[in-house]
Amino acid sequence: MKLVFAGTPAFAASHLSALIAHGHEIAAVYTQPDRASGRGKKLHASPVKALATEHQLPVVQPASLKDPDAQAALAALAPDLMIVVAYGLLLPKAVLDIPRFGCINVHASLLPRWRGAAPIERALLAGDSETGVTIMQMDVGLDTGDMLYKLSTALTDSDDRQQLEDRLATLGCQGLLYTLAHFDALREHAEKQDDALSTYARKLDKAESQIDWRAGAADIARTIRAGIGRQPAYSLLDGERLRLLRASCSEADQAGDAAPGTILPGHDRNVLSIACTDGVLDVSELQLPGKNPVSVRDIRNSRPALFAAGKRFSSDDAHEAR
Repeated sequence: MKLVFAGTPAFAASHLSALIAHGHEIAAVYTQPDRASGRGKKLHASPVKALATEHQLPVVQPASLKDPDAQAALAALAPDLMIVVAYGLLLPKAVLDIPRFGCINVHASLLPRWRGAAPIERALLAGDSETGVTIMQMDVGLDTGDMLYKLSTALTDSDDRQQLEDRLATLGCQGLLYTLAHFDALREHAEKQDDALSTYARKLDKAESQIDWRAGAADIARTIRAGIGRQPAYSLLDGERLRLLRASCSEADQAGDAAPGTILPGHDRNVLSIACTDGVLDVSELQLPGKNPVSVRDIRNSRPALFAAGKRFSSDDAHEAR
């Protein structure tokens, strides 16, 4: 089959790499326009564009696929199938109808659970015990198409967003290659989604990254794990905005009557024990403003006064807790 691939971030690039490695015919690669980033606000190509360029594949970067000229250019390629992985642009019905076999999508959840933009983060925040990838035939709805193939993976209390994304990328590549190899049979037995079981994975808001110490220790630990690498969880201490990068729920309940967010005395210098509503959170890695991530042991050696027992993290940007 003649394929067109559409994707943007590293998660999508891994799928393009799998298609290239297995010798699939790729007529063109669609990705979002280059974006300005960094201090100099220089334009940077997406991971998908970088990979496509490396392999001398034609790259197309329309600002929108609603434009008739963009649709005509896609139609001129006469693709059999369009594969979409974290592309980030809406595909109108006119585009979905162009390839001979339509468009398929690799979605990072077990649909119909977590339709939408942030399925990985939402699965972690919800404390799901299982997630996976779904290969689906696209329609005009938001991740509502018929399901062709699924692969699942267990979620543990130690999984963070980056680890889970890497694992789901591996599963997604396996699922995509299997789907292409068994395409006719899978289309014939495609499974409709049960809309009654759907949940919506809305994009994370920056405000959700601020830790609310009134929440339970398990909830706070999940907030930290869900933000690894993209929207790191943070809290205020002595007016400084600290990112909390690694943490786990303590097995020992030593909070006593301490107010949520209070640093507790402890004998283990490898962790910072902080009182929560229902227990204790042990933080092992954090990041000061403008600095690199560092272990709690190292930061305690350099800034012992900042992390003295009795100090209290704030749950509100507007004012520090008294």
